[in-house]
Amino acid sequence: MSKTTTKSVLALFAHPDDIEFVAAGTLLQLGLRGWELHYMNLCSGNGGSVQMDAPTTAAVRLGEAQAAALALGASFYPPICNDLELVYNVDAIRKVAAVVREARPTIVLTHSPEDYMEDHTTASRIAVTAAFAHCVPNFPTVPPRDAFYHDITLYHAMPHGLRTPLRQRIKAGLYVNTTPVQENKRQALGCHASQKDWLDLSQGMDSYLVSMDEMSRAVGNLSAKFDHAEGWRRHLHLGFSSADVDRLAVALGAECVVDPAYEAELENPA
Repeated sequence: MSKTTTKSVLALFAHPDDIEFVAAGTLLQLGLRGWELHYMNLCSGNGGSVQMDAPTTAAVRLGEAQAAALALGASFYPPICNDLELVYNVDAIRKVAAVVREARPTIVLTHSPEDYMEDHTTASRIAVTAAFAHCVPNFPTVPPRDAFYHDITLYHAMPHGLRTPLRQRIKAGLYVNTTPVQENKRQALGCHASQKDWLDLSQGMDSYLVSMDEMSRAVGNLSAKFDHAEGWRRHLHLGFSSADVDRLAVALGAECVVDPAYEAELENPA
């Protein structure tokens, strides 16, 4: 495993295909600029079928996720639990913190702190704590991994539907242009072929590829600049980074835009 300390990004999300929906474009843009990409779904995806039993579904979705990570050019890390069984506890944190220490990222991408299902919000909480623990040598991980001491900048993705569970609309602080890599993002999502029937039936998505495109267009519209985009909200730097640095903006330059109104509202709330 590489020990790079400057250009490593780790995506920590709940289920196979979550990364492809809301984060793959950002990973691809970073990859084009020489960043190491690291990819982890915390849950097995075993609940995502009405046609296969749970063990079969988990095995199929593991293969699909590995293929998607390969399509993105990312290192793959296996899940730690089944769907709807992800719990914010020390056992989960130790396992995810070990992945953080393996990947040694300077950027961590994860779910919105508020989203439509608990696996997403729990994955977000675990990702935050595991990233925080990267420089705490007295916090043992499973398996054991050495702490590291360079800074991390952590970002939260847009929630599904671009709303909180209480239907409040969410805007991002930073938008990444995914238009140049949208076809590659579609190819990675297409690796999750088992999900088409599941999402059509369970969530009314006529086509998960179409749904992903519609969401990226909606986020692009929020950016007021890009046709397709992914949106991010930057976590407070305290405990993660010695300075308040927007590493996505620095890394991607013209391929992202920071919303000045969002930043102004943080400093002077209405």
